[in-house]
Amino acid sequence: MTILVIAEHDNQSLKAATLNTVTAALKIGSDVHVLVAGLNVSKVAESAAVIEGVSQVVVADALALEHGLAENVAALIVANASGYSHLLFPATAQGKNVAPRVAALLDVAQISDITAVIDADTFERPIYAGNAIATVQSQDTTKVITVRGTAFDAASTDSNPASVTAVNIDADSGLSQFVSRAVTVLARPELTSAKIIVSGGRGLGSGENYTNVLEPLADKLGAALGASRAAVDAGYVPNDYQVGQTGKIVAPGLYVAVGISGAIQHLAGMKDSKVIVAINKDEEAPIFSVSDYGLVGDLFTAVPELVNALS
Repeated sequence: MTILVIAEHDNQSLKAATLNTVTAALKIGSDVHVLVAGLNVSKVAESAAVIEGVSQVVVADALALEHGLAENVAALIVANASGYSHLLFPATAQGKNVAPRVAALLDVAQISDITAVIDADTFERPIYAGNAIATVQSQDTTKVITVRGTAFDAASTDSNPASVTAVNIDADSGLSQFVSRAVTVLARPELTSAKIIVSGGRGLGSGENYTNVLEPLADKLGAALGASRAAVDAGYVPNDYQVGQTGKIVAPGLYVAVGISGAIQHLAGMKDSKVIVAINKDEEAPIFSVSDYGLVGDLFTAVPELVNALS
């Protein structure tokens, strides 16, 4: 039983979600391969080769794969799926874009967003915004699975290098075309991989307050900035700050929720954080039900005092 993990990368470096996905793969079986598909991805392949537990890295290096167009990547995976019992993708925007196409082409059911492996055929995944856990069993010959990275530890990257082999790809499918990419460059840590996150909610009242109140705290802690859906919908911050079921799923070592009431949608995206600190003036706020430390008080007073205490 051989498992293929599809690597997440930007043609320059391997993304952390790949390491979590490899850990999930190792819980299924011991023979794990990693597919690196892109353009000029030799550095990515080298990084993948030293992941603990990876026995082989398969590299597809071609112009048609430069931008990770889902149709081209899916066709590549399906063409090379023979011999693999499981195809695992990180449950990221890219993984969620490619995996359904692979499942459809293979005529199998996709198993989405797994958080635990029971055995090679049986997995757990959250439903109802994480309020219930479904146990899913599949008898498909090839299983197509997306993995929630926050549910698995990252595999180490200090192993002896695995073997690297190259595969050819078909020509560009022509089904889609890359037009442009707008990239947000942040001086802070990336939200999904940050060890500390400071998030703000509707209680901040405005985008100006979000900046003035939360940024000094995030600077002191070396934290990434996040937000609830209510704060994003109100226009305080861009939607790439959103934490929650329809935003980013995070599990940092420390999550500080400021002015966030704790709607189910938000809790689904952060309740696996190791330590949760909540600041809210409403002592009945649902956020306190999942927090390790809670402070009932005015955030406009409490947060500046916390910043001063950290000086």
